[in-house]
Amino acid sequence: MAKKMWMLVAAITLCAGVASAQDVKTKLQAAMKATGDVKSIQYSGTGKLDAFGQSFTPTSAWPATNLTSYTKTIDYDSKSAKEELTRVEPNPPIQGGGRPFGGEDKQVNFVSGHFAWDQPGSAPVPQLGAADERQLQIWLTPNGFLKAAMENNATAKKGVMGTVVSFRTGKFSVNGTIDAQNMVTRTETWIPNPVLGDMLVETTFSGYKDFGGVKFPATIVQKQGGFPVLELTVTSVKANPGLALSVPDAVKNAAMPQVNVKSQEIAEGVWFMGGGSHNSVLVEFPTYLTMIEGPLGDSRSLAVIAEAKKLVPGKPIKYLINSHHHFDHLGGVRAYVAEGATIITNEMNVAFYEKIFSAPHSLAPDELAKNPKKATIIPVKGKYILTEGDRSIEIYHVDGDFHNADIMISYLPKDKILVEADDFTPDVPGVPAPSGLRPKMFSSNLDKQIKRLKLDVVTVAPLHGIVVPFSEFKKEAGD
Repeated sequence: MAKKMWMLVAAITLCAGVASAQDVKTKLQAAMKATGDVKSIQYSGTGKLDAFGQSFTPTSAWPATNLTSYTKTIDYDSKSAKEELTRVEPNPPIQGGGRPFGGEDKQVNFVSGHFAWDQPGSAPVPQLGAADERQLQIWLTPNGFLKAAMENNATAKKGVMGTVVSFRTGKFSVNGTIDAQNMVTRTETWIPNPVLGDMLVETTFSGYKDFGGVKFPATIVQKQGGFPVLELTVTSVKANPGLALSVPDAVKNAAMPQVNVKSQEIAEGVWFMGGGSHNSVLVEFPTYLTMIEGPLGDSRSLAVIAEAKKLVPGKPIKYLINSHHHFDHLGGVRAYVAEGATIITNEMNVAFYEKIFSAPHSLAPDELAKNPKKATIIPVKGKYILTEGDRSIEIYHVDGDFHNADIMISYLPKDKILVEADDFTPDVPGVPAPSGLRPKMFSSNLDKQIKRLKLDVVTVAPLHGIVVPFSEFKKEAGD
């Protein structure tokens, strides 16, 4: 009898906390009426755009650039959006990564249905991997959230800050909070990320104002991975501006590029693993292999691992040397953990890496999620040397680096090869390296470190760009 009574109380409590379908619909209709039931919207403002995954230290915020203008136009019926922005770097630039640029950086980014593209100039650039997230961002705005909730059988329950409404769109779960004034104050969802796994995306809306009959937040802050990626002060809003987008043929016909690994033997038992935007370097020891860098994500790392096994069959990849924690250089490291490799990284990364290696990756399971293993990590403070037989790799922390506090270089003394990331990017024929003031700052500091460590470098194998003589680096560094 006591058990039955407990179950009855639990059922009553549950029913009290979860609203009926009609109550949810009534709440959503009230919110749409309060904010303005628009078919399309355009909002503009200024603020900050932060470089996701490019923090100076593993625990610091993403580095910010200043948004001098920002306009987003959304058409809800056609599921289309256009984002236009202009940003400049702070003066002096903030520590951390992100694409260096000089002057103003102007971007125009689109999504329409299942297609996404950028248009930095006259020619569209397909962004095949961006459509899902850009489409999702439409439904994370206040008006978009209400419309998507109405269309996707939303549920609701009482929350601390208001009514929490939840629904699914595609593979994404979305929650949002509607306050007592029927304003959407927060939306949240989770998206897959190669480093963080099932990553929380939370957007807050505050300071609602009346913009010509439409109530819209004056402040929008979106966080990804716990830190802001967009901080916007809204200065103008237009209701129902419309957005007629025609998907360019080049975007419609674009196919996802295959992962391309081109191995180049640059010394006996040393291969430069290029063929993409990010490189790795394979080093053969008498009884094992060491890979320097596991960038981007699982697909890149698995292709590089497969190539290594073709080049040197029968030897395990025992070590993976990670240059620094920026996500484009860290995204493929989990594949090496699954492979059984020991990870060598800066000591300040260890706690962060242990956390991400054990994080759930249910939205896009990678090799480690499918075959869980506990990571083995060797922390490096200032210097660490791998040695077997006549082969060695010297690993050094780069002091005074402005790009990343934990960045390390690898030096192969037998072959006089330096492997470095981001401080020097030689030109690829036909594809100039990014211009701006910061790369010179980076290479000059790296040059000082090479002199301090008394490294006798003949060849630079960069983790972006192509293999070049050390003399090319000296030109860049100013010597």
